[in-house]
Amino acid sequence: MTTHRTRMLIIGSGPAGYSAAIYGARAGMEPIVVQGLQPGGQLTITTDVENYPGFADVIQGPWLMEQMQAQAEHVGTRMMWDTIVEVDLEGGSPFRAIGDSGDEYVGDVLVIATGAQAKWLGVPGEQELGGKGVSACATCDGFFYRGKKVAVIGGGNTAVEEALYLTNHSDDVTLIHRRDELRSEKILQERLFKSDKISTLWNKTVERFVAGENGALAKLELVDTVTGEKSELEVDGAFVAIGHAPATELFKGKLPMDDSGYLLVEPGTPKTAIPGVFACGDVMDHTYRQAVTAAGTGCMAALDAERFLATLEFAEKEAAE
Repeated sequence: MTTHRTRMLIIGSGPAGYSAAIYGARAGMEPIVVQGLQPGGQLTITTDVENYPGFADVIQGPWLMEQMQAQAEHVGTRMMWDTIVEVDLEGGSPFRAIGDSGDEYVGDVLVIATGAQAKWLGVPGEQELGGKGVSACATCDGFFYRGKKVAVIGGGNTAVEEALYLTNHSDDVTLIHRRDELRSEKILQERLFKSDKISTLWNKTVERFVAGENGALAKLELVDTVTGEKSELEVDGAFVAIGHAPATELFKGKLPMDDSGYLLVEPGTPKTAIPGVFACGDVMDHTYRQAVTAAGTGCMAALDAERFLATLEFAEKEAAE
């Protein structure tokens, strides 16, 4: 087993982790990023990205993550191809983590950027048509379906919000829900039912996503949850909106979380309940979940980490004197 020591240990990559690494490296903290099972995060499975600032033309998600990683490495970040399986936060700084490789990682500050994953239906055609008509983020991809027929699958706040957002681009939005009533907040339901651009299919589940001759999504195969009757719905785009799952299993019982498993932070900051431990990106943000907001909180985590270390070092110096 090898022990890797650093002033700043970052668990997870993606826009939040890489941004924290860039700022941390420029501050001389020589960060280590343990990249996890999906280096680059959710953007590595996203094709066209049109809403990240600084690019006039559409860019590719994997390319953007490659550039962020290269930038972080260029300014002095060490990338480790490992997955953290255990963390020790007791006793405060320094914090320890054990990788799947058996290596130990020790950091004076810890930045958690493990992200979140969209929940999927797990039906045929869903993953194969990802980026080809099937998406889990209307804010990210809705723009590509201007004037086209789209569907949203789900019945909670996320689904209703996605359907309402899509009316900015489409006059033909169908909400598909497996029950006969929605679980979303009443005010959102009122807005949904008042919209003449949204129709609702009750008691329906998607059994299959079907591609057309061009290889993109063409229709949904549906089944009635009450009668078992099968039907089809022709669509150009389908948005799966059944929630997200934050990657916080490592920190259960070690850091405060909300009912959905997102890490709790001090409002307006990335500070967790443990001094020196910071959370950034989708692991603590269940509202926005955008690459640019994740990158912003990664920057905040690095700046707060730098201040924490400066205060710690000043106190140690005073104690020694």
